[in-house]
Amino acid sequence: MPSTPPARRPRAALAMSQEAAAAVLSPDSLAALSASCALVPGPVIDDFTTGPARAALAEAELLITGWGCPPLHAGVLAGAPALRAVVHTAGSVRGHVTEACWDRGIEVSSAAAANALPVAEYTVAMILLSGKRVLERARDFRASRRRDAWLATPPDVGNYHRTVGILSASLIGRRVIELLRPYDLRVLLHDPYVREAEAAALGVRSVLLDELFVESDVVSVHTPLLPATTGLVSRGLLTSMRPDGVLINTSRGAVVDQDALTDVLRQGRIRAVLDVTDPDPLPDGHALWDCDNAIITPHLAGSQGNELRRLADLAVAEVARWAAGDGFAHPVRRERLAFLA
Repeated sequence: MPSTPPARRPRAALAMSQEAAAAVLSPDSLAALSASCALVPGPVIDDFTTGPARAALAEAELLITGWGCPPLHAGVLAGAPALRAVVHTAGSVRGHVTEACWDRGIEVSSAAAANALPVAEYTVAMILLSGKRVLERARDFRASRRRDAWLATPPDVGNYHRTVGILSASLIGRRVIELLRPYDLRVLLHDPYVREAEAAALGVRSVLLDELFVESDVVSVHTPLLPATTGLVSRGLLTSMRPDGVLINTSRGAVVDQDALTDVLRQGRIRAVLDVTDPDPLPDGHALWDCDNAIITPHLAGSQGNELRRLADLAVAEVARWAAGDGFAHPVRRERLAFLA
């Protein structure tokens, strides 16, 4: 962040849902933004067709966006002649940054790096908890009210030299790898875009997709949902997993063949931790709800509660950098968009 405020504060407008603005942008965050840019008076924009929205767009050089921002298509941009940059207070920009933005040369920043941390923390927690079978054993303890014979614990319980497979060296996948370093775990990676030398620099071993599922005690999915990755985690891969292996998915439900996963779970072959499903949430009568070997959480791995302040802090820092002419620390590149969530 620059040490002194810019000589001229660029005009900026807020574009997101009212709920997102209230949750993410505290009074302190708004005050910090105002130190670097001049916020256009008026309500937060959640509809670009209104009179106040058109007036704000007509003078905005910067848009600070969030969840619920409408698409910035060519028609909207025609009414925003001064717009030069978008700073997103959440992760993916796919919902609102259109081809027209890239064609216009608008600079884009995202708080994806800030949002990656809680997802990675959730993943690491679930890897460690699943290794000790904590949640299942707590459930059994509640039912029996008796401690088990701890010296007779099966040798496959625990996290010493356990093998963890990371599917995709995405922003979140890389953060998971980083957070796993202090533990006595063997970490494998499958990502067709990562060469062996880069994998070695990350401290992991690069393997083929089939190898990842065969060799890992836990496979954690961090692949963005793209046409090429829809159903990537197939029935064949799931059935090749080690007995009592664990599949963790914090990416998108459709990356996994959910019918196949349901069948394999109902057979009791593996376990699963699912923060995402397809659809999300599942319908009431879906068979996954009745699988005791599946832990299903309500898409909570990403930023929530006080973690939203981290998103705002990153956005504030990005606005200050851009206003001072220093460029973004967390730019989104057009050529990389196909590989992002």
